[in-house]
Amino acid sequence: MDSNAAKGSPIAMFRETITLTHDGALKAVAAGAARAVTMGVPQCLVVVDASGEVLASLRMDGARFLSMRTAQAKARTAASINAATGGMAFEAALSAGIASQGGVTNLPGGLPIRFGGRLAGGIGVGSGTGEQDFDVAHAALAAVGADVI
Repeated sequence: MDSNAAKGSPIAMFRETITLTHDGALKAVAAGAARAVTMGVPQCLVVVDASGEVLASLRMDGARFLSMRTAQAKARTAASINAATGGMAFEAALSAGIASQGGVTNLPGGLPIRFGGRLAGGIGVGSGTGEQDFDVAHAALAAVGADVI
């Protein structure tokens, strides 16, 4: 029995969550794309909410078309683990990738989107090097005032 119920308090039946608005998601994607332009590296960008549902995405002209899939997997992974992608042990990453049919990835370029420490979603960037992908993702987070990661 829940300790709150034992004290006569009702059991919590909901929790509050936060997410980006569509304007916020579009602003993040636009800022990331602008950073990619200054770098001269066309990118694929995907923003998801905390449940992994896509809020906004863009494949820039010249970006690798398969990078849309990896960018989405990076965004979903970052939101799911509430951490940057790229830090899993090899065996765990391989198992997670197989079990999720490619939905989880250890490729660098995914960051959680947090406001005041609260998870709102994730962003995934792909088509450059891992360092370039993270650079673009950080620019997107800065544009919407998300926590620095």
